[in-house]
Amino acid sequence: MSMASKKSGSGSSNGTKSKSAGRSSNGTASKKASAAKSGGAASRTGSRSSAKAVSKTRKTASASNTSSRGNSNRKGIIASAVDAVTGLFSDDSPNAIELLKGDHRNVEALFDRAKANEDGNNAATFRRIKEELDVHAHIEEQIFYPHLLAKGDKELKKIVREGIEEHGQVKDFLAELSGLSGDSPTFKAKLTVLMEDVEHHVEEEEDEMFKMAEDQIPEETLQRLGSLMEAEKARVKKMGGPPEAKRKASAAAK
Repeated sequence: MSMASKKSGSGSSNGTKSKSAGRSSNGTASKKASAAKSGGAASRTGSRSSAKAVSKTRKTASASNTSSRGNSNRKGIIASAVDAVTGLFSDDSPNAIELLKGDHRNVEALFDRAKANEDGNNAATFRRIKEELDVHAHIEEQIFYPHLLAKGDKELKKIVREGIEEHGQVKDFLAELSGLSGDSPTFKAKLTVLMEDVEHHVEEEEDEMFKMAEDQIPEETLQRLGSLMEAEKARVKKMGGPPEAKRKASAAAK
């Protein structure tokens, strides 16, 4: 083989190597560029994810702060309500039994006035009697009796239920008397029966129910019940009497 051929072959070989090296170099560069692009995209994605995470953290922190403020406000309202209720439980107020006995004495004084005027017109005295008994029955039925039914023993609960039934009879008499003239014989007869029924009811409460309640209900609880009853009594009197009593009187007058 001649030297020219060798050179030619050598040149061809070098060209092939050069092309191959070029392709290899280009491929490597291309891969590097692709990797760089990929890395850039990943970096941007990571940045966006990081930004979203920060934003989410801020929102969570903001929500947490709002929730904390809300809880703080609710605690403030509850604390205020507790303070307001605690203010009702004054040591100067009579306990539940003392309050009810005081009502009994007031009604008895009105009964004595009616009895002293047995042959006269007791319409005005009856109106006072009705006002006292309406409110008295209301605070017993709404506050005192329910507590005894919840906390008392079997015998106490039995007496309370009997008391509720007796209240029903008294309320019927009060409604009927409201629609009668104070001069009528029927009014006088019904007023006499009303007074007898109430006196019997009072005797049972003071001789049995109240004594059992004092044995079974703590003094502190009786004090709190008394404060609640006193507040409810003032509220109902301001309204002109319990709504149920007014409805009964209105129905009886028709």
